Amino acid sequence: MENCCQHALLRHFTCLFVLAQLLTWVSTKEFLVFGPSDPIVAAPGGEAILPCSLFPVMSVENMEELRWFRSRFSEAVFVYRNQQEQKEEQMAEYSGRTWLVKDQFHQGKAAVRIGNVREPDSGIYICFFKRGLFYEEAILELKVAVMGSVPEVHIKGPEDGGVCVVCMTSGWYPKPQLQWKDSRGERLPASSEKHTEDAEGLFSMKTTLVVRDSSLGNVTCSTFNPILGQEKAMAMFIPEPFFPQASPWMPAFAVSVTMMGLLVLGSCYFLRREHLAKLKLRQEWENLRHGQESFQQIKEAALKTTSNPVAHLTAVCCFSDRRKAAYRAAWRKAQLYADWRKEHFQAWSVTLDPDSAHANLAISQDRMSVTWRDTIMHLEGPICVLGTEGISSGRCYWEVKIKDGVFSKWTLGVWREDVEKQGWYSECPKRGFWTVGRTNSGYWAYVDSGRASLSLRQAPQRVGVFVDYSEGDISFYNMSDMSHIFSFHEASFSGTLFPYFRLKSGDVSMILSSEEFPVPISTLPSLKESLCSQREGLTLGSRVVDSLPEEESQFLPLSSDTLPP
Repeated sequence: MENCCQHALLRHFTCLFVLAQLLTWVSTKEFLVFGPSDPIVAAPGGEAILPCSLFPVMSVENMEELRWFRSRFSEAVFVYRNQQEQKEEQMAEYSGRTWLVKDQFHQGKAAVRIGNVREPDSGIYICFFKRGLFYEEAILELKVAVMGSVPEVHIKGPEDGGVCVVCMTSGWYPKPQLQWKDSRGERLPASSEKHTEDAEGLFSMKTTLVVRDSSLGNVTCSTFNPILGQEKAMAMFIPEPFFPQASPWMPAFAVSVTMMGLLVLGSCYFLRREHLAKLKLRQEWENLRHGQESFQQIKEAALKTTSNPVAHLTAVCCFSDRRKAAYRAAWRKAQLYADWRKEHFQAWSVTLDPDSAHANLAISQDRMSVTWRDTIMHLEGPICVLGTEGISSGRCYWEVKIKDGVFSKWTLGVWREDVEKQGWYSECPKRGFWTVGRTNSGYWAYVDSGRASLSLRQAPQRVGVFVDYSEGDISFYNMSDMSHIFSFHEASFSGTLFPYFRLKSGDVSMILSSEEFPVPISTLPSLKESLCSQREGLTLGSRVVDSLPEEESQFLPLSSDTLPP
């Protein structure tokens, strides 16, 4: 009982103290201005009322000026001075949309009504009351927002191995935030979400969720208004029978069908490849048979005309032309084989000329290898080096090992001595360069018209360069798989040729091979053997350029006793 009396006395004392302080403050102030403590909420296109009141209560009619403005005094929303509206001080965006509510002036209350509310109207407002030299202010907050309908949730049906649940709601402003939650309150990722906006600027939302876990039980769709900080939610219970029953044989069936499809495609690919190889081999044999028949006919015609010198001479000429044509055809086939050409070309001992090397290149002591040097020097001109020994006649070849060539840019070939090699230049035959190389986009041969793309089955780690000076033929071979890369035919040689090497970028080295592979000419295979070896694994290059050797073709042998006397 004593405690209750103490609490009652304490409350009375507190109230008396607050009242005394308020009366003391009011005695020093003429009046106070108050506004609503909670934000004023208005819908887009609707109306918002911004009320303010006086304490102690007194008539607003006696006020010299009433003003509602935004963050600055000059940003006037409504001005009422000397009992008249002052439209010239009003901001343009509020013109024709504001009215003063005077119904409660005698009770010390005044308000401004804003029509056709828009999203930019959101924010802070200040109401300003002035009488004489004394004035007071109150702060109000306006929020443009609308709480829409409660979400509607329903089950759409089975989808993608689970149950599809749909949530829809409408009449929200601004655009609300939709979330799916499980029974534990944890968020679930939505499968899809769409929103639409009507003529009044209100948003409608639709979202879907595919539930695959039958143990979840309840799922909840909640819609949250970020301006008002409020949400509306609706839960949905999903019975277990709604979930599709998994069939254990379906995954096994899908895997089996996929494997069978891959096997069928692989079989078709290998069968077609074998068929094309057989057709190519058959065509080669047909060409060989026709050549032999033509040769036999020429031989018989030559023997019949031996008694007539004029006819004999004509037959010999005709025979020579036919033989030359067959000879050229054999040479075209021979160009496909690097081993055959090596027996008809001299292995050329190439060393590098340090005096011709660019400053960014490192030459080994034996002058047999060149490496890109990592430097920050910026020197003009291509980064290249030449071979020491020049070529001015005959047939020769050399091999170059390329280290890390697959990930770098490089060029190699031959360079004509009388060509100017200063500053930047184009590596093409008309400038005295016959080269092939690699860039970031693949392998190329540098021809007069630009670059010719090369399609290689295997990245070359060793490149063979074959130079036939007398015939004007320069050919490149991939010595890794003995396939032909590219040939320059009927090149214009008028001076000494030097081996040419250029490193463009990357950790790349070129090493001159000192190995030779002598094979006696007597072991050279016949055309029939060469065709068979082609089927056993020799690969063909991307391009072939014809040229005619000085020696007799080993593919169409012709003894002297077959010629007419």
